[in-house]
Amino acid sequence: MAARDPEATRARIFEAAVAEFARHGIAGARIDRIAAEAKANKQLIYAYFGNKAELFAIVLEKKMLDLAEAVPVDPDDIEGWVDRLMDYHAAHPELLRLLFWEGLEYGTDELPHEAGRQEHYVRKVALLRDGQERGVVTDAIPAGDLLFLLTAVANWTAVVPQMRRILVGDGAEDRDRLRASVKEAARRLVAR
Repeated sequence: MAARDPEATRARIFEAAVAEFARHGIAGARIDRIAAEAKANKQLIYAYFGNKAELFAIVLEKKMLDLAEAVPVDPDDIEGWVDRLMDYHAAHPELLRLLFWEGLEYGTDELPHEAGRQEHYVRKVALLRDGQERGVVTDAIPAGDLLFLLTAVANWTAVVPQMRRILVGDGAEDRDRLRASVKEAARRLVAR
């Protein structure tokens, strides 16, 4: 009989949950499917992560931390940051899907673990505010608004690929041109 490995089981459950929530959202996700994909007992999911909404919150929180570590806001190189952000979301499309599902499910209601999310964004906004204070980023737009606008410009191409394909095209040169346009828009948003 194989030895049990709780950490490996947790990791399998987590990865199965990421895929399930990205595909179906909170309401459409099924714990049975997560358990089957993870080759884990359904009761273990509840023991390790709590209910479905809690599991979703944990999944999204971890994915947001992964992004923050991989692609920190860089007010001294907005174009490079936008490039890295777009590359990250191309490689990890599940994060934007999770955020989109969260928006559909919760709207403007308070989120589970919202205090942690606020702390996460406070750090990012502080980086832009520092850039404003040093004069490398415009202070004509409040730092929080600026972060929201920059991430929207960079992320929207991945959130609505059908719109991107219809409006811009889907060839390699179309994608390259759009990326250059996104970087130009970001450069203009932060220009002093």
